[in-house]
Amino acid sequence: MSCTVIGLTGGIASGKSLVSDLFAKLGVPIVDTDKIAHTLTQTGGLAIPAIRAEFGPDSLDAQGALNRSRMRELVFNDITAKTRLEAILHPAIFQLAIQQLAAPLPECAYQILVVPLLLESGNYLSFIDRILVVDCSEAQQIQRAISRGQLDEKMVKKIIAQQTSQAQRLAMADDVIDNHNDIHALHTQVLSLHQHYQRLHRIPTLQ
Repeated sequence: MSCTVIGLTGGIASGKSLVSDLFAKLGVPIVDTDKIAHTLTQTGGLAIPAIRAEFGPDSLDAQGALNRSRMRELVFNDITAKTRLEAILHPAIFQLAIQQLAAPLPECAYQILVVPLLLESGNYLSFIDRILVVDCSEAQQIQRAISRGQLDEKMVKKIIAQQTSQAQRLAMADDVIDNHNDIHALHTQVLSLHQHYQRLHRIPTLQ
C-alpha cells in the first residue's frame, strides 16, 4: 500500500460515519467496511445466496436483500447465529476492503479504513499504521442510536455490551476525536488531524 492507512473505529452511534464523511470532503480516500457489507447484502449481493442457504428465506426481505431487523434480533440473542453470519460476511468484507486499500491512488498522503469492529476482529491491524477512535459517552451512544429509529434501548445496550469497551478503545488509540460536542468542534478536530496525517506521510526511501 502506497500511503499511510488510518484505521477509524468507535462504538455504535459514536459518529464514525459523520467523521469519515468530513474526511472525505477533504479529499481523503475512504474504505468503509459497513458500506462493503451493505453491498454484499443488498438485493443481488454476493453474500445473499449463502445467507439464504444458511438461514432460510425468512432471512431476506421482499426484495431479496438481507432482512436486517430480523437478523439483528437473531444474532444478538443467539451467539451461534452470530457466528454463522460472521463466517459468511467477514471473510468477504475483509477481502474486498484489502483490495480497495491496495488500489493505486495518485498523490495519496493517507487513506482511512473504517472498521466498526477493528479492535474486536484484529484482522485489519497489520494493514493499518494508526488507530483513530471516535469517542462519546455511552449515554450519547444510546440516545443517538435510538433516534435513528431502528433500535430500542434494550438492543442498543446489548450491542454496546458485545463491543470493545470505551476504556479499551481509548487505550489502543493513537488519535482520538471527541464527539461529545457540536459539529463545529468535530470539523475543527478533523481538520487538525488531516493536517497532522499529511505531515506524517511516509516518503519512500530512494534506492
